[in-house]
Amino acid sequence: MLILSEKEIQRLYTMEDAISDVKEMLHQKQSGNVNTPERTVLSFPHDDASILYMPSAEERAAAVKVVSIFPHNPALGKPTTQGVMIFTDTKTGEHRMLCSATYLTRLRTGALSAIAADYLAKREASRLAVIGTGAMAREQVAGMLAVREIEHIFLYNRTRSKAEHFALDMQRMNSCWKGKVHIVDDANEAVRQADIVVCSTRSEQPVFSSRALQPGTHVSAIGSYLPHMRELDVETIVMADRIVVDTVEGAKHEAGELIQAAESGKWSFSRIDAEIGELVTGEKAGRQHEQEITLFKSVGAAFYDLAVAMGVYQKATELGAGQEIEL
Repeated sequence: MLILSEKEIQRLYTMEDAISDVKEMLHQKQSGNVNTPERTVLSFPHDDASILYMPSAEERAAAVKVVSIFPHNPALGKPTTQGVMIFTDTKTGEHRMLCSATYLTRLRTGALSAIAADYLAKREASRLAVIGTGAMAREQVAGMLAVREIEHIFLYNRTRSKAEHFALDMQRMNSCWKGKVHIVDDANEAVRQADIVVCSTRSEQPVFSSRALQPGTHVSAIGSYLPHMRELDVETIVMADRIVVDTVEGAKHEAGELIQAAESGKWSFSRIDAEIGELVTGEKAGRQHEQEITLFKSVGAAFYDLAVAMGVYQKATELGAGQEIEL
């Protein structure tokens, strides 16, 4: 079995790789070639924490990701999100790889947001607002930089010092990017100036007001993944001209913003325009005009993890990366 650490994965597998592999998996999913059972979520309310078990398979390979999300861990000097992945050859049943999935989770989520933005954001979009500068935010920025010529990034975090630290880290990681970073003290201020808004928080209350949204804005909400969470207010859901989700079933069960909007009676799940895979295959259209407010809501799905697991395994074997062990 091949063992790959997070640092090794970061060295060999890029955002561009992830975007390509996730798009290919979306084609496979739309063709009916992917089996993805509903994920199992174990909750630990006393720690506001959860552990997710996420299996998926296609005809060549299968993967199971186990990811834990413990938001109080930073106070202990430990990461909020930790994950591992087992990758299996479905021709022989051999478990080919065990790898860290923490970075891969962030990377595939950033790739998914980037793919959605490529279809839903204005072509000339150059101003990005990032609401929440936690673990997921770095790859969200990297994904947007991969699909749009971003010139200004507006950062908001409830704790300003975290936004400042994130800004320095981001500029170090993207040393060739020549744009400007602005740290603001109000989320609405960031949203008002943006063509693209990314929300990556675990909030249970809306993180900005719908009144701050300008015509033509694209919103990507990827932080909340349980029914009681929500980053967007009901008014944002209602006013969106085009709503795309990663999967309709996942949205109905886990997208707190959409669930609460439906329960309010002001919106219905029938107003979902497409799944992201339908945009990639051309079955459904993306942005229709410049003034549209578009929304992508993602709660995650295991076949995205399978996509990047397959890509990482292929690159690692080609380059001789990782360590082979016998169990």
